[in-house]
Amino acid sequence: MMSYYKLFALAAASFVLAGCSQNTIPDPDPTDTTYPGDAGASTDGMDGSDTYGGEEIPWEDPSAGELTMVIYFDFDSSEVRAADQDVVSRHAMQLGSGGSVRLEGHADERGSREYNIGLGERRAQAVRQMLLIQGVSADQISTVSFGEERPVGFGSSEADYAQNRRVEFKYSN
Repeated sequence: MMSYYKLFALAAASFVLAGCSQNTIPDPDPTDTTYPGDAGASTDGMDGSDTYGGEEIPWEDPSAGELTMVIYFDFDSSEVRAADQDVVSRHAMQLGSGGSVRLEGHADERGSREYNIGLGERRAQAVRQMLLIQGVSADQISTVSFGEERPVGFGSSEADYAQNRRVEFKYSN
């Protein structure tokens, strides 16, 4: 009779331990791209395809030389550097003559995947807000965050990390 109690206790302990080893938090729906504070951004087109159906146009401001298509950010910051505010202003002037732009936010690999998606989104939204203040129509701007998923620098030096903390301007017609 005592061995049945031991066997039952052993079986109950096994079930409890087996239940603890499983992940009880369900994975989010991979098609759910809604984030807190989402301002119309999405992750559509992450497969590299152009979601707008237009071809990319290499925009240049003839009066100011070649237009920089990437701005960089400090570590763990979404504030546009003073040196890059002129670049954003030039993009606002370019968008004044028409066209649309997709702002792609990126982060370096430090931090969790979720945090870096949010940081990339905050960076893209900061640039978007600057463009809106300068008179660009909200219909001309879309944002997407790739977080740490599309690095430019593949090393683990500060220089590599600095290349990955960026917002890229992608124009389409």
